Amino acid sequence: MKTRTLAIAAMVLLLGISMRGFSQNTDTVTIDASKVNTRVLKPGTHRYLVYFKNGKDSSRKNYQVWSRTIDLINYKDKPAISITQEWENNDTVVHKVYSVSDRKSFAPLFHESWWRGRGSSKFDFTTKEGYFQDALLTAADTARIKKTMYEAFVKAQDQYVLNWHLDLETFPILPYKDGVTFKINFYDPGFSAPQYVAYTVTGSAQLIGYNDQKIDCWLLKHTSGTNTETFWISKATKEVLKLEQEYAPGRFRYKIKMGYSV
Repeated sequence: MKTRTLAIAAMVLLLGISMRGFSQNTDTVTIDASKVNTRVLKPGTHRYLVYFKNGKDSSRKNYQVWSRTIDLINYKDKPAISITQEWENNDTVVHKVYSVSDRKSFAPLFHESWWRGRGSSKFDFTTKEGYFQDALLTAADTARIKKTMYEAFVKAQDQYVLNWHLDLETFPILPYKDGVTFKINFYDPGFSAPQYVAYTVTGSAQLIGYNDQKIDCWLLKHTSGTNTETFWISKATKEVLKLEQEYAPGRFRYKIKMGYSV
């Protein structure tokens, strides 16, 4: 009996050591206002080439160009950052967005967007008013799309959230190191309620730029169901240079930052 008790005690001790080692090696950071560095965001226009592939070796299709312009502004007498987006599909603009975030915390202050085929929406986080097709959203709305928009917006007002529509500007401001997992409370105004999403720094890699320039990058990965996204984040400038997304088995979407804007 004594031998058995000692064996159990030894197993508990080893399990405790193993669990402590696991917790030490699992580095999870819940992103809040104290953990972001918006000073890395550079004013100016940045463009991304977006396309799809049915297999890594297949031809590219469904090309788009996304233009994203960052400006330092004052919004209602408060230092802020504005980001203006325009998404082009061939010769047609399919999406326009104007977003304003607090300059220090990057929390959303205002978001207005238009989608071809869906219409316009507007959310003011300072007045706590949201609009869809220029109509004020209220608790009395019963139409599913309006009800979903309103309830999600109300939930977002009581939390620290980051605008999911600004993911390419959010990833640069995070505190990178090997093995860290970021828990980000993302909210895309006009869509579903805020949700915590995990992104893990899985290692480093190099991209080859102009004149054989070797660009050291962090690899930031997110997986949900059959969807896997890997972002290449420049260690020097913190900007997102590339996304490879396998959104279904053998089906890919890419975002590639263009070297200059015209």
